[in-house]
Amino acid sequence: MEEIRKIKKTIGQVVSDKMDKTIVVAVETRRQHPIYKKSYKVVKNYKVHDEKGEAHYGDKVEIIPTRPLSKTKHWRLGQILTRGEVAESAELKEIT
Repeated sequence: MEEIRKIKKTIGQVVSDKMDKTIVVAVETRRQHPIYKKSYKVVKNYKVHDEKGEAHYGDKVEIIPTRPLSKTKHWRLGQILTRGEVAESAELKEIT
């Protein structure tokens, strides 16, 4: 019988797009301290495969786990949720 697996998708923000076919996505999670019960943010960077080079700095993206593509790249780009204003303003500065 086929087993249907639910794929865990993660949402993060692109912090670097300088590599070819690879972007770096920062995923922010909230954790709670086991003793003091104070919540705090944990930010982890993932290298994500972006075949077409669609995502740019500041974009909010959805990433999906995949087989290892290189030593540190185990995620691929699912979809771009929102475009970052930072990327658009940087392009305008280059034009002027």
